[in-house]
Amino acid sequence: MATVLVVGGANVDVVAQSTGSFTAGTSNPGRTYSSAGGVGRNIAANLGRLAVPTTLIAAFGNDTFGERLYAETAAASVDLTHSVTLNMPSGSYLAMLDGTGELVGAVSDMKAAESLRAEHVPEQVIATAAYVVLDANLSAEVLEHVCRLAAASRVPVVIDPVSVPKADRVARVLKAGPVHTITPTRTELVTLTGEDDLAGGVAALHDLGVGRVWVREGASGSTLFTAEAKTHVAAITADVRNVTGAGDAMAAAYVHALITGHDDVTAAKHGAAAAYLTITSEHTVRPDLSPALIEQVLKEQE
Repeated sequence: MATVLVVGGANVDVVAQSTGSFTAGTSNPGRTYSSAGGVGRNIAANLGRLAVPTTLIAAFGNDTFGERLYAETAAASVDLTHSVTLNMPSGSYLAMLDGTGELVGAVSDMKAAESLRAEHVPEQVIATAAYVVLDANLSAEVLEHVCRLAAASRVPVVIDPVSVPKADRVARVLKAGPVHTITPTRTELVTLTGEDDLAGGVAALHDLGVGRVWVREGASGSTLFTAEAKTHVAAITADVRNVTGAGDAMAAAYVHALITGHDDVTAAKHGAAAAYLTITSEHTVRPDLSPALIEQVLKEQE
């Protein structure tokens, strides 16, 4: 199986979850825990769990967080040969969840990811990948660099806009080359295109050379738009324990399915199954995630 290159953020997630409903402006009883995180790192780790040869290019800080991130990512069978350690603190992400596991709010410090430079991502590594996956924690310079070189070598690119503020970086680099898939939420789609209307936003991205627009709609599922068709993929009903990492698992399972020969819609269904497996686990990257487990979930849904 050919290698998937992931370029993106790596950070430590610190999660605080209230015991019951969350009340803003005061202290809430609950529990806290930490785990290795970052959109790009999580996608890479999930791909590793799915037995996809995966290379991650990310920036680690020169601190204990960085050591932990490196060790846990390597343990997921991810190649870190081209990742870098910078003389700065590692990235961090603080998430507040309510008693049901839904996100109340979050703050991210991604200066390390934003400090990754174009020269840290070699042309040969891009050119020999089967797919490239990018997250918008990267600077616009690095996003443009990777998209341009991937286009020159005809390597398909999948982009996760990450958040509304960071989606603006993606909007500025979409002309660097065709994009295979982009995975925005509704609000990120507005930022990417300036279009409030869903159909108008999707059409604008298609016009810019994006082949597949996979709009994530949380508990309502997701909708995959190609130039020819629109397919809604329902979310699998779940007893939610933690929503953190669900989108990362979706992206990884989607790419895994594509690289193993499945069509777009089937790949999106694999993504939905992986998201379900993740939100029903306490882990941001589920340790026992596997192709067999995803297939089992899909068979149960038939």
